Amino acid sequence: MYIKRILLGIALVGLIGGGIFAYIVFGTFFTPNTNFNNDEAIVFIPSNASVSDLEERLAPLLEDFSSFKSAAERKGYISNIKPGRYRIAKGMNNNEIVNSLRSGNLPVKVSFNNQESINDLAGRIASQIEADSVALVAAFDDKEFLKANGFDDDNKISLYIPNSYEFFWNTSAEGFRGRMLKEYNRFWTDTRKEKASALGLKPDEVIALASIVHKETAKVDERPTVAGVYLNRLRKGMLLQADPTVIYAIKKETGNYDTIIKRVLYRDLEMDSPYNTYKYAGLPPGPIAMPDITAIDAVLNPKKHNYYYFVANVEKFGYHMFAENLTQHNRNKEQYIRWINAQKINR
Repeated sequence: MYIKRILLGIALVGLIGGGIFAYIVFGTFFTPNTNFNNDEAIVFIPSNASVSDLEERLAPLLEDFSSFKSAAERKGYISNIKPGRYRIAKGMNNNEIVNSLRSGNLPVKVSFNNQESINDLAGRIASQIEADSVALVAAFDDKEFLKANGFDDDNKISLYIPNSYEFFWNTSAEGFRGRMLKEYNRFWTDTRKEKASALGLKPDEVIALASIVHKETAKVDERPTVAGVYLNRLRKGMLLQADPTVIYAIKKETGNYDTIIKRVLYRDLEMDSPYNTYKYAGLPPGPIAMPDITAIDAVLNPKKHNYYYFVANVEKFGYHMFAENLTQHNRNKEQYIRWINAQKINR
């Protein structure tokens, strides 16, 4: 009888202990543990994050970080913290939060367009993914990578086709560069390559010309006409005489790409730079900016015409007046000069 009582007591203690343990486990894993009012919160976990890094980012979002940490340790997450961008829904428990942080890395939409230099591009990308601008510039400037893939210091920005792409936030600088190489090769389909070849141009030359077209007009519907003018000049062996190339040459010489130049002066046309198409024949060594896809396709699908000249149309701002010969062009140009002088634009 005495032994039965002891055994019963032990059983009761076991049941009570098991109940307490179950209660603790349930509380640790399955009790809601969020502390924000929105439907969800987004958290960014950096690469090589420590427990302290994790606490810094999660503690403001949780009722009890300690219970989360305990659950995360039991599930093996603390020893294998995953970098990335993650969603925590309101009312999630620790078990759900750990599962989300373990396998729910969310992509981000990375967009870029119209950057004039590699540094500008790096700054733009660094604002959207984890890699910083210093690492990105180093990856973009990597001479071995450029040489291995047919690029050089002048045309390296051609690799980056402006668009919106999905990346994981924790993508490295080299990872971003590698993905962009794949996108570049995907962009240059056989059809686009055939069109470039028919024009007597290589893909990087198409992009160089497209950058001029892009800078000459913001009107997408006018770009095929402008592209046609420059292609006519190239075929005839004329100088391109594109003002945007002179502006770029000035910026490149000074190193100040933020300079605003509204008017190219005659003295600027004498600048000794391979980018000065008033002085040097053919295309510049590389793009003068990052052209968007509409400008690239305008070069590949130019409007066929007999125009060799154009000047800003002061009666239809944003557009241009086109001419087949110099006499017509000079008449159009006189209107523009009168207008720009009246605006007192000296630079």
